[in-house]
Amino acid sequence: MSDPMRPPVSHQHPQTASLRSDPPRPRASLRTAVVWEVLQDALDRRVKATGRQALDVLDTGGGSGNFAVPLARLGHRVTVVDPSPNALFALERRAAEAEVADRVKGVQGDAHGLFDVAERGGYDVVLCHGVLEYVDDPAEGIRNAVAALRSEGVLSLLAAGLGGAVLARALAGHFKEAKQALQDPDGRWGQGDPMPRRFTAEQLTELVEGAGLRVGAVHGVRVFADLVPGVLVDTEPGALEALLKLEEAAAELSAFHSVATQLHVLGETGETSGT
Repeated sequence: MSDPMRPPVSHQHPQTASLRSDPPRPRASLRTAVVWEVLQDALDRRVKATGRQALDVLDTGGGSGNFAVPLARLGHRVTVVDPSPNALFALERRAAEAEVADRVKGVQGDAHGLFDVAERGGYDVVLCHGVLEYVDDPAEGIRNAVAALRSEGVLSLLAAGLGGAVLARALAGHFKEAKQALQDPDGRWGQGDPMPRRFTAEQLTELVEGAGLRVGAVHGVRVFADLVPGVLVDTEPGALEALLKLEEAAAELSAFHSVATQLHVLGETGETSGT
């Protein structure tokens, strides 16, 4: 996953500090802007509901802190669980550079043994980004993530989308691979496919609902960003911002969920219903 833009240190209350008021975003942020928008709204609601200035966030598979460090910069306490020692070392370094080391904790572990290293029922928000593709049992992975939530909390789920991979292979002229991905139970286009598993929006919502959460929102991520030539975005005046606005406009439309590279599902429990 691409590194989102790291927002400036804010002295505002977390519910008013916004990742949306950053300076112009780099091209890489096209891959995460929609997720940040949805996540920011969810954080704002939880801050208002709890009356606490800092939320407890669990980032499963959080790696080097692409989401954890910006969240800590907003004042939240973030625990990152990741199986890679190298990623956790990079997280520690990044948190120190951002001066949020006191609000970021990295522990080695995975979704299967989550509660060996994380507290059951101890978090206001759980991030499960880029995890379900790699676990042996996605349903178990979601159940563990939900079990980590407090009685009222939010799950942010981000996973690879099937339709985006099929479209990308077809546009590249690999029609047999596109068909293979379309028909394969795991959405893989062949032996050389680096992604172990992909999902449809329906599959992800079923997993979230099956774990006892209400689906608050579903968004398509990277609907166009991976298809547009980089040289066009980098050289055409205003193209980056225009593409970002297009991504945001299409993200909520179910018609585009079937062609998105990634899918984001917001699951909610308790009285955390969206507006």
